[in-house]
Parts: sequence; structure tokens; C-alpha cells
Amino acid sequence: MKRTLYAGSAALALLAGAAGAQDLKFAPGEDAKFNWKSYEDFGAAHKLEGQSLNVMGPWTGADQDLVLSVFAYFEAATGAKINYTGSNSSEQDIQIAVDGGTPPDIAISPQPGKVADYAKAGKVKALPAEVADWIKANYAAGDSWVSIYSAAGPDGTSALYSFPYKTDVKSLVWYVPDNFEDAGYEVPATMEDLKALTEKIVADGGTPWCIGLGSDAATGWPATDWVEDLMLRNNAPEDYDAWVANTLPFNDPKVIAAVDDFGWFAKNDAFVAGGTGAVGSTDFRDSPKGLFDSPPKCYMHRQASFIPSFFPEGTEIGKDADFFYFPAYAGKDLGKPILGAGTSFMVMSDNPAAMDLIAFLETPIAHEVWMAQSGFLTPHKGVNVDAYANDVLKKQGAMLLDATTFRFDASDLMPGGVGAGTFWTGMVDYAGGKDAATVTGDIQKSWDALK
Repeated sequence: MKRTLYAGSAALALLAGAAGAQDLKFAPGEDAKFNWKSYEDFGAAHKLEGQSLNVMGPWTGADQDLVLSVFAYFEAATGAKINYTGSNSSEQDIQIAVDGGTPPDIAISPQPGKVADYAKAGKVKALPAEVADWIKANYAAGDSWVSIYSAAGPDGTSALYSFPYKTDVKSLVWYVPDNFEDAGYEVPATMEDLKALTEKIVADGGTPWCIGLGSDAATGWPATDWVEDLMLRNNAPEDYDAWVANTLPFNDPKVIAAVDDFGWFAKNDAFVAGGTGAVGSTDFRDSPKGLFDSPPKCYMHRQASFIPSFFPEGTEIGKDADFFYFPAYAGKDLGKPILGAGTSFMVMSDNPAAMDLIAFLETPIAHEVWMAQSGFLTPHKGVNVDAYANDVLKKQGAMLLDATTFRFDASDLMPGGVGAGTFWTGMVDYAGGKDAATVTGDIQKSWDALK
């Protein structure tokens, strides 16, 4: 393949002079799906020869190779060196380094709550206001991302303290296209349509849903995802945030309504494979298997993007199984919310090159390099979606770009005793027959006990 030549000496010098450029995963200029101009312009504006950065994060193994493939472009463009340390216990390792007075220049965290903790303690640098403005303008649901990573500093003033990069999507419903086609069903575009389809499947003699809450010591968590998605579909984002902070009590009528909306699906024997009694006892890893029986034991399964790991071996996503967006209510005018998770980059030192790495994350190329490989989604509106490695990622990426609100998994942001405790067990109790007011009241009591 012929190398496409850049116009301008800056790009040529960047290619010729960058140390390690020969190790780049994709040769600059050779594939039109990448935004090489963003790489060229960044290199021309950031000269960091001889400088280095220490970065700590959660990615190990194959994921570490992937992030290093992105960092290689920063190194080649600037002449700087990134020293990355990945660990499965990165949150604890970062905390130890901070407590010991030797924080990394950049810390990568999957927990917005940790960002807030470090901000309050004065252990992380506020990002310039221009970065927050950039995110608002260039990320889909940009206000959401700024809200998630803004926190109060030591003096109580709120600022953006971390840069979001690499996202996961949870608001998905999985189905078997052949089953839908054979029955004459169409993918629902609204929550009203989804509920109508649920009732139609029952009227046709089928069972619409497979739902399982079993997960060993973590039994109950799949229901918390349902409730979180439905909180976003029944209430304003501000209500969701207040719920996470417990300024909106767990037993507020808005929360009770969201729990009961989950109950509409899960507490009707006709709607769930095995009846409601199977919801709490079925392992979440086994629950989607009914999609693939003949005739199907269920037609739909709401779960995050990782669930195909538990589909029958050889299942081809997009053919044997597919997914659609867990839709919003047309009648509530709350846009298109997405529930998910992700990682973010915190600046923890005065090393000026750290802010240069944050600037690099604003470039499309910093996203497209990982997009073109595996396991990466981004809300960056400036990327070429054709750079995604496959149609599955491209479809999920399009959902992110179409989102009007993005929020993190609420249970992960709540105190552990609630989010990974009474919220889990409470949802099992609810599926087992307790009413929503009693369950949410008990959860609120457990939260009060932690204060």
C-alpha cells in the first residue's frame, strides 16, 4: 500500500523524527478512516523531547497492550516518554502512592467517587475551564460528562477534576433476530412500544423476558441496573444525581415508582421465563440461554455489553443474536439516556506534560486507534465511526453519540454497604414479593445507619 504523503514539512518531520514511530499500530497517513490531521496538528503544537510521564491505571494484559498502542502516538508526536503501570488493584496502588507522597503524574480510575475523594483532599489538579467547555461541546451528552467528573475541591469550589476516556454501555436489550422475524416482531423504538411488545408476546403464547438476579455473593445486582435505567427514564438527570447522593431519599416516591416499573416486567409470571419465582434464583450468567432454545423460552434479555460472553459458543453477534437500545418513554420528554461506566484521567502532579496528555485525549486519533482494535467506545463527536473494529462496537458507539444524558451505574457510586449491599439484597426481596415502599424504606434505613 502506498503511503499517503502529507502536505507540509511539519507532518514529514513528525514522521521522520519521532522515536518509535515504526512501532505505531497504524502507519500515519495510510488509512483514510483515521483523522491523521489531528495527529499532525497535535504533534506540531506539542514538543516534549526528553520529558516523561508516570501513569498508573487499571488496564493489564491485552488492555494494557491496547492503551500502550494509543500512548505510542502521543510519544511519537511529542517525543515524550510514558511510563505506564497497570494493575488489577490499581485503585489501592494509586491510593498508596498518594498517601506516600509519590503520586503518579496521571492516574486512571473507573470510579468517579474516587475522583471526588481526591478532589476534596486536594490530591488531584483541577482541569482548566477550557477543558470542561471542550467536553461540553465535543462529547455527546457533554454536560453529563462534565457533571460526572466535577467535584468540590478543598475550598468547596466545584471544578472538573478528571477527563473521561473509554466508555461502557449498559442500556441494551438482547434478542435473537430470527425469533423476532419468525414471530413478526419489530424492534421497539420507545418504552411504550417495548411494553406493548411484551404484552403482545404473551398474547401470542410466548414469554417475553429472561431475567436472573443470581450472582453468588453479589446476587441482586442485575436488578439494580434495571432500576437505574428506569430512574433515568422516569425522572430528570438531577433526580438521579440526588438519589445517588441521598439528598433524594431512597424511599422517595420517584424511586419507588422506578422500582415498581422494574416490577412491571419482573413481577408478572406471564412475562418472565420460569415465572417470578425464578427471577431471584436464576444465575444472571444462565438467564440469557432461553433466547437460544427452540422454541425460545424468552424473546428479550436486558443486560450490559459483556453478556455475550455467556451466550452459546460460536454465537455471532449481529446474526445469531443482536441488541437494541433500552428505549426511553416517548411521553416523558427525557431524551435518550444511557446508563454505563467508564474510565477517566486525573492529573496528580505539576508535571506540565500531564496536561499535554489530557490535550492529546481531545484528539480524534487518540480514540480512533483504540476504536479500530477492540473493546473501546467513545462519546467523542469528532471521531470517524467507521474506525470501529466491528459493527457491534459501531452500533454501540452510535448509541453513545445519540445519547442526551449519560450516567454511571448508581450502585457503584453509593456507599458500599448500600450500593453493594442492601440495594442488592433489597431487590431480591422485592422480586420475592415484598412491596417497593417497604424495600426502599429498608434500604434508606441502612443508608441512615452509615451516616
